[in-house]
Amino acid sequence: MAHTLDDLAERIDRLVLRHQELKRANALIEQQLATMTAERDSLRSRLAAARGRIDGLLTRLPAEGAAARTDREPSA
Repeated sequence: MAHTLDDLAERIDRLVLRHQELKRANALIEQQLATMTAERDSLRSRLAAARGRIDGLLTRLPAEGAAARTDREPSA
């Protein structure tokens, strides 16, 4: 009986250690997830800003027809 209780106590100790290891690993993964989520949000924001700048530049370009007429007009 004592042998069985010793085995059980040893298994419980191993389970407790494994549980602690898994909790630490989980905490690290949660931290990495938070970091990656923040980085993703930052990149999305930068992409939206870049798209806005490109859209602004595109609106400043002359229309295709106006550019074609300008190319065909004789130079003074």
